[in-house]
Amino acid sequence: MKLLLLSNSRAPDGGYLTQQRDAIAATLKGVRKALFVPFAGVTISWDDYTAQVQAAIAHTGVQLVGAHAEDAVEQFLAGEVQAIIVGGGNTFQLLAECRRRGWLVRLGDAARSGRMPYIGWSAGANLAGLTINTTNDMPIVNPHGFGALGLVPFCINPHYNNSLPPGHQGETRDQRLAEFLVANPQMRVVALPEGTWLEVNGSAVVVAGAYAAKLFTANADAQDLALGARI
Repeated sequence: MKLLLLSNSRAPDGGYLTQQRDAIAATLKGVRKALFVPFAGVTISWDDYTAQVQAAIAHTGVQLVGAHAEDAVEQFLAGEVQAIIVGGGNTFQLLAECRRRGWLVRLGDAARSGRMPYIGWSAGANLAGLTINTTNDMPIVNPHGFGALGLVPFCINPHYNNSLPPGHQGETRDQRLAEFLVANPQMRVVALPEGTWLEVNGSAVVVAGAYAAKLFTANADAQDLALGARI
């Protein structure tokens, strides 16, 4: 497998997919056409979302086909696309639409076989994990199950930040992840701060980007995963 799992799309200066520009180009090397899965977009039309990402990856020369297009399945099955890109937004809607439209199995089979590299950010990174239970999103729709693609043997928490705003009395991110691990002690969670991502080549999963990641397991302190660390 060849996967690029990004915590986020926006850079601190507001640039869209600019921090990951080189990593995206490397992952898409040799690809002419890619399937873009826009279903996590809620307040943006899927046509507009596809166009936005198309503009952001213009430097790669890759042409996008939206997974919502009438002939998307036909092009996918005919081998006309050589990569999968899954955008961020609401993870529950992403999973619900992928399951309803039959994309969940197709995407998983293609990525696991190594036939197509997979790039996902935020919700798209969540989808690559074992489940979406560690998303930060509100469950605005019923996805009829939380099981995800299972491309990596852990769950992902993107946009990781354990800060607590003054006056806020809710749980920190670490506390929320601890709750998940009490309920699911067999699971592991990799938390990705903004600007951090995972590069997967075959069975090797490596931390890359700007900051260290964190590994959460049941009944243990969180473990820092330095840049270049192999999970």
